Amino acid sequence: MSIFFSYVLLGLTLAAPIGPINAAQLDKGIRYGFLHSYLVGFGAMVADMLFMLLIYFGSAHFLTTPFMKTFLWCFGCFVLLYTGIESYMKAKDALPSRTEAKKEPLRRSFQAGFFMTLSNPISILFWLGVYGSILATAAQTYQALDLLLYSSGILVGLFIWDILMAATASTAHHFLSDRVLILISKGSGLSLVGFGLYFGWQAVLALFR
Repeated sequence: MSIFFSYVLLGLTLAAPIGPINAAQLDKGIRYGFLHSYLVGFGAMVADMLFMLLIYFGSAHFLTTPFMKTFLWCFGCFVLLYTGIESYMKAKDALPSRTEAKKEPLRRSFQAGFFMTLSNPISILFWLGVYGSILATAAQTYQALDLLLYSSGILVGLFIWDILMAATASTAHHFLSDRVLILISKGSGLSLVGFGLYFGWQAVLALFR
C-alpha cells in the first residue's frame, strides 16, 4: 500500500508545476465557479490517461514523429491563443456575481483542458519519459495487474490536485477584491497567450528545419 501512495504523491508532483492547465483552471474557477474549473482539470486528466494507456500498450511513439509533433504544436497554438484571448477579454466576468456562468457550457471547460493537454507535445514527451521509464522499471518487479493499480495511483494524485485547484480558484472571491480578481483573470489569460505563442514558435521551427 505504501507503494500505491508513493504513486499518488508522484501524481500530485506531476500536476503541481505551473502550466496552461493550472492557468486555465484558475481563470475558470474565478469566473465561473468550482465545476468549470474542475472540468478543465478533468479534461486534462482524461488526456493524460489516454497518453498513459498508449504508453502502457506501447503505441505512443507515433505521436513523436515530426509530422505529428508539428501538427500538435500548431493545434495547441490555436487552442491556447483562443482560450487566452477569450479569458483576457472576459476578465471583468471574474467578479463574484458570475452572472455569465450559466451561459458558459460545461463541455467547453472540459474540452479546453482535454485539447490543451492532448495537443501539447511537451506533455507527450513528458509522459513518455517519466511514465515510460517508471513502467519499464516496475515491469521488472511487478505483474501487469500491479502495474495498473500503481498507475491508477498517479491518476488519483492528478484528481486530488484537480480538486484542490478548483476549490482554491472558486473560493478566491471570498478573500480577494474585485480588482485583484480581474487582474488574476487577465494574468491567466496572458499566460495562456504566452504558452500559445511558444507553441506557435515551436511549430515554425519544426516546419522550417
